[in-house]
Amino acid sequence: MKDDPLTKEFQYWEDNFNEALTSNNVEYISRFLSDDWILLQPEFGIITKEQFLHAVKSGELSHTSMQKEVLRVNLQSDIALVITRGMNIGCYKNSPFNAEHWVTNTYKNENGNWICIMSQEAPVICEPS
Repeated sequence: MKDDPLTKEFQYWEDNFNEALTSNNVEYISRFLSDDWILLQPEFGIITKEQFLHAVKSGELSHTSMQKEVLRVNLQSDIALVITRGMNIGCYKNSPFNAEHWVTNTYKNENGNWICIMSQEAPVICEPS
């Protein structure tokens, strides 16, 4: 799968998205997110783009490292479901975190650019078979 051209393409997008997130720069991060992007997270539920960027801008949330490996891509016309497994390290409300997650990012192709419209995280609690 790693040698598949589609997987390579989305690994490139994910790597750039990760770079934006670890920059902690809301303008840079915003380039990767649709206006109505949401994050669905087990601990906090639905988080809007506005809420997420506010937490970053205020310093309440910061990322120092984020890496994800693209495991599967399901392409349906101009929508792509990208399943990854990754690790992110940072700080939330002055509490450090080091989290390993399954992440599904849903992308929409807009004029040749893939824009993330939804992210969903699930903690890694088992090894895949």
